[in-house]
Amino acid sequence: MTNQVKLVFLLTFVIHLISTLSYAVRIAGVRTGRIAVSFAIFNILVLASRTSNTFQGPLLAKHVEENILHGAYLGIEADFRWLLVASTLASVAGLLLIPTFQRLFARAIETLGTYRSVPRMMLRALSRAGLHQLRDAASIPAKENITLLTWRQAPRTILLFNALATALLTVGVFASLYAGYLRPDLRVTANNLSPVINALSTILLFMVIDPYLSLLTDDVTAGRATPGHFRRCIVLFAVSRVVGTVLAQLFLIPAAKLIAVVAEFL
Repeated sequence: MTNQVKLVFLLTFVIHLISTLSYAVRIAGVRTGRIAVSFAIFNILVLASRTSNTFQGPLLAKHVEENILHGAYLGIEADFRWLLVASTLASVAGLLLIPTFQRLFARAIETLGTYRSVPRMMLRALSRAGLHQLRDAASIPAKENITLLTWRQAPRTILLFNALATALLTVGVFASLYAGYLRPDLRVTANNLSPVINALSTILLFMVIDPYLSLLTDDVTAGRATPGHFRRCIVLFAVSRVVGTVLAQLFLIPAAKLIAVVAEFL
């Protein structure tokens, strides 16, 4: 694995870790009753994720270009497999860190409510008192959130859609770049065809998954669902996200071949 791929591995880890921690934001928003503020704070992490996305694609694209120019095709698939492993490791880490981060987000929401300034909130987080809060917030997932999970009460169809959407989103950019190896003469076209794979996942996210989570969040806030049920559902969504990143391993080659075919017929 080259230094370029190692850096992309790290960026991929950051992207998927932040995506998984988005579930902790919903718990913090329900816990504090300030859902809008919780998402405002999460946008700070989204900025970090988008910055990682900005560099991830070009770095990997350069790696692909250099390999094609030098005829170095050995170990290409392994590089992409390892990057998909990074997404799985990050999702598992995010799942385990949800209890810690929902406490940190809850305190950040309260701090923002006091100082009413994001820069002052961040300075507070970096102070000695803020670092002590980080230590105090560290926690492992509660046993009850695992032992009380019941598949029968879970939104099974939504969870399956979430796993599928995660798999497609995870593999989209990688498949478009891998298609450049399959059709080097069309690699520029292929590199811009990740929406061929991501389109279905985007539809699922905006038409099915996000509305369900928003309604569930509102139900808890209105007292129509219990916080315990909400937390267990969030755990299941995080688990389905991990499953989705594993499924992405199965989708890599078929998705790349599909993109190569579409690139040829455009």
